[in-house]
Amino acid sequence: MRKNRLLANVAVGAAALGLAGAGGYMARAGAGPSGAVNANPLPSAAVGAPASFADVIQRVAPAVVSIEVEGKAGPQRIGGFGQDGDGDGVPDGLPPELRRFFQQAPEAQARPMRGAGSGFFISADGYVVTNNHVVAGADKITVRTADDRSFTARVIGRDPATDIAVVKVDGSGLPFVSFEERAKPRVGDWVVAVGNPFNLGGTATAGIVSALGRRNVSGSSYVDFMQIDAPINRGNSGGPTFDLSGRVVGVNTAIFSPSGGSVGIGFDIPADVVASVSRDLISKGKVTRGFIGALVQEVTPEIAEGLGVSKGGALVAEVTPGGPAEAAGLRPGDLVLKADGQPIKDGSDLTRQVSRVHVGDPIRLDIIREGQPKTLTIRSGLRPSEDALAQNAKGGAGSDDGGGGAGAGLLGLKLAPDGQGRGVRIAGVASGSDAAQKGLRPGDVIERVGQTATHSATDLAQAVAQARKDGRKQVLLLVGRGGQHIFVPVEVGAG
Repeated sequence: MRKNRLLANVAVGAAALGLAGAGGYMARAGAGPSGAVNANPLPSAAVGAPASFADVIQRVAPAVVSIEVEGKAGPQRIGGFGQDGDGDGVPDGLPPELRRFFQQAPEAQARPMRGAGSGFFISADGYVVTNNHVVAGADKITVRTADDRSFTARVIGRDPATDIAVVKVDGSGLPFVSFEERAKPRVGDWVVAVGNPFNLGGTATAGIVSALGRRNVSGSSYVDFMQIDAPINRGNSGGPTFDLSGRVVGVNTAIFSPSGGSVGIGFDIPADVVASVSRDLISKGKVTRGFIGALVQEVTPEIAEGLGVSKGGALVAEVTPGGPAEAAGLRPGDLVLKADGQPIKDGSDLTRQVSRVHVGDPIRLDIIREGQPKTLTIRSGLRPSEDALAQNAKGGAGSDDGGGGAGAGLLGLKLAPDGQGRGVRIAGVASGSDAAQKGLRPGDVIERVGQTATHSATDLAQAVAQARKDGRKQVLLLVGRGGQHIFVPVEVGAG
């Protein structure tokens, strides 16, 4: 993410950034469920700007609610996203400027924490869709309707992996809306967002679909976001975006904002993702996904050059000990090209395809290992919770940043034996070197070069010499740090 990019959470107060959710009793394309206020879609608008959005807003706004949450004192007690590595509620990889949107001011931490967001009814008996980050950690959830009624809500289910949550109030005959799951909006289609910005209550804004398929908005591997230019701000989190027929096509989740206010770039979870996850939350209270136990990363052009392959696929950086992938023989350095016959574009693509497989079902992976094609069959396990995965990622051996070493100058690195026998330890990094620019640092352990294990500086030197002989500009280093692993392409230089 570029340093000048600022993805700002669109929840108010203590609520944190994430993705969005919806739940239960969804309609397919066409007429909505009986009783839904948007059951009979309005006629499509003529080409060009509609004369007014009043008709669609008047019909659907009664189903949109404000959500107020309260929790005990303590930083990030409310709204923790559950995917950050340090427990501060800020998803890893986001710029530090975001912290003002996620944390209470120090003087406020002695008081009960409060936050606010948006949501909407998806059934007459009180199921409400919102963002997980709006309600996570809340001790009290209050839902306020457009006609100023107030309900106490309870959490039915939360999915931190997509930031979707469903809560329930006790009621009947409530106005509700349904989803447009099949007919995807097109770039340029008009949309209307309704929500609770800055805790002002029901507010409607309009714009168009600006782009589809946006990734890397929040760190989720399960969502390709819809970008809209209808103004959304903090407090719109969890609120719906409608098409001009009155169908929910997305859920407001995040904004791109250098200033903290709307600059016309907002992000929604598409309705089909929201509907699928929400049904699981209502029926089971959670979402279950397939799991093979492998950390994968995207094959960048530099990594592809280091491997001597074309760009594409998912590169296995780490295999969970005792997991399904290890049992099937998958190894770090394997390049996954297909899963059950479907081409894999990148690491997120593989994660999604694996997540769709039922626990216990086989997954056939077509891979490249040491330049040779190979097929493995892995029996899917049950994906642990996102909190458990985050804790595992923080585990493992601590970094070792001690002492002197040998082999100074190779790739701009000073190397030393690793006391635990994992590979060769980096004892120093030359400033200005490509290795330094790629983020390598003392204490990192080089465990493999490409797909070959590295036990000494001599092993690394031989691999670098072979890369130069083969005319390659990069070598691909598998680096271990703090129990985590990643492949890093490093320029070999002139030799």
